[in-house]
Amino acid sequence: MKFSRAYVEITNVCGLSCSFCPPKTKPSTTMELPFFKKVVEELSPYTDEIALHVMGDPMVLSTLNEYLDIAQSSGLKVMITTSGFYLDSIRRKPLFHPSLRQINISLNSFNKNSVSRTFESYMEPILELCDEKLSTNSDFFINLRLWNLDDERSESAFNERLFDLLESHFDLPEGMIASLISGERQSIRLASKILLHFDRYFEWPNLENAIVGDGYCQGLSKQIGILSDGRVVPCCLDSEGIMELGNLRETNLGKILTSKRSSAITDGFSKGICSEELCQKCSYKERFVKGGIQ
Repeated sequence: MKFSRAYVEITNVCGLSCSFCPPKTKPSTTMELPFFKKVVEELSPYTDEIALHVMGDPMVLSTLNEYLDIAQSSGLKVMITTSGFYLDSIRRKPLFHPSLRQINISLNSFNKNSVSRTFESYMEPILELCDEKLSTNSDFFINLRLWNLDDERSESAFNERLFDLLESHFDLPEGMIASLISGERQSIRLASKILLHFDRYFEWPNLENAIVGDGYCQGLSKQIGILSDGRVVPCCLDSEGIMELGNLRETNLGKILTSKRSSAITDGFSKGICSEELCQKCSYKERFVKGGIQ
């Protein structure tokens, strides 16, 4: 069994309250460094890459560089997802760590929060990070995420303002970005290994949602999640640990992956069947076809 990526939530603290994210109901928890070392050692036979994110923002941690050192010592590449609110010149230094493969910055976080920061002051450190990456010829990718597409074009005013800024900063033709948008998942190249990535809004799975039905998902075939308290979950959207498969503080990953519940999930997905109630009520799986993304 080999996963494309494991999501390791080193903290569930974000510091924001984005309207597109579900409210956090669990206590604030940060995975201590010795336990993180145990987690990556257990994960290393199963994956080559970890994403330090489920719900929290790893950029809130002053010790981020130490987590990256541990990941590198286990031979793992790292992906970081951040809101972009914690990218001042001091905090972004760890982002040039040799273990980094990709940095995702959720640009719509600014648009969906009540914060006393101007659009320009929010974007300034993000663009400075891009410039520093280019000037140092660093090898990692920067993925500027704009996952706010919908049929109503509800975020068109914010998006147009953003496009103008990006086109000016990266010396792109005026109106280029808008002319290339398809309305679905896609990436537009802004500079070397700097991409503007589009996708549609999605509904987080919740037991209160309506039943969507069976289908296929990449949970436990291409991905797995470890929450900040050590609970193992099938995918990165189970932020509350509803489908807890076990806890790495109590047992090892091999035993968890071969448990009855884990096997039922993987066997079900291989037949297009959702064995878990949360999966039955998750519409995100409609984006998948067996073996990939639509």
